[in-house]
Amino acid sequence: MTSVLTPNRAWAKLASDEQIARTAAALEANGMRTIVADTGDAARHEVFKLLPVGAQVLTMTSRTLETIGVAEEINEPSEVTEPRRFDAVRPKLLQMDMKTQWSEMRRLGASPDYTIGSVHAVTEHGEVLVASASGSQHAAYVYGAGSVIWVVGSQKIVADRDAAFKRIYEYSLPREDERAREAYGMGSAVNKVLVVNREFMPDRITIILVKQELGF
Repeated sequence: MTSVLTPNRAWAKLASDEQIARTAAALEANGMRTIVADTGDAARHEVFKLLPVGAQVLTMTSRTLETIGVAEEINEPSEVTEPRRFDAVRPKLLQMDMKTQWSEMRRLGASPDYTIGSVHAVTEHGEVLVASASGSQHAAYVYGAGSVIWVVGSQKIVADRDAAFKRIYEYSLPREDERAREAYGMGSAVNKVLVVNREFMPDRITIILVKQELGF
């Protein structure tokens, strides 16, 4: 089923080096450690430099993580050639029964030691916005996870918060709606939006800004 929403490709334009540098400085000033990577492959290497072997890790649903191979490497390693390096949470959640294990699933998903995902917009003032239909990723991002890693293509950098909301509704939602219809047979919606202005816990949030179009 094809989405009835049309994405505005103007929001897919990569940020300039000056915009990336300005945004990285603002994020750092707002308590979010920021790394700039030239490519998705470089970003993937940065992610694994941040994860201790054996760490409990939850990967959020993310086209970005799928594209750069992070989701597969954490959740579906080849046991023959590459023994499992992490305590991956997502495979456990997928094996649980929501009808009988919902409370356990909710707790497991809300407070992993590490969570990795992406976001829908980052402003040049150092604000981060994450839209969601269910809000399932927000609890871990806001407070529950010990450490948060966001991998973000630089096309998600926008001037300010007004532009961030426009990007969500004009680009991210149509793209996610199309993905959801293909994957689940039903569309998506912007039901909950997380806005992170500042992180008060040092080094809890790390953002990897990538000079490449990744995700939506």
